[in-house]
Amino acid sequence: QVQLVESGGGLVQAGGSLRLSCAASGSTFSIAFMGWYRQAPGKQRELVATISISRSGSTNYEDSVKGRFTISRDNAKNTVYLQMNSLKSEDTAVYYCNARRYDRSEYWGQGTQVTVSS
Repeated sequence: QVQLVESGGGLVQAGGSLRLSCAASGSTFSIAFMGWYRQAPGKQRELVATISISRSGSTNYEDSVKGRFTISRDNAKNTVYLQMNSLKSEDTAVYYCNARRYDRSEYWGQGTQVTVSS
């Protein structure tokens, strides 16, 4: 089992920045990828960014956040971060942390609200 705890959401003005954190605990040795998803009211949950926990640390971003958001990791702390800059009103959503194990099982955090006021 893997437990994920997110923090860092809040209310920010358009153009501002926020940093989300996701701390993993439990069977963290089995995690292959971690990432962030978001779900806006009335919309499906969508991928924001992912990062490999392996040595490569390869990343993947949804097109609308490229150049504005940066995902990073601290393997020693079992923590993944999402630095969000130049926030827009359309970034408003509940952001969820995701962990995917090598056996393809997935775990989710409880979600953290990000609200961008225009």
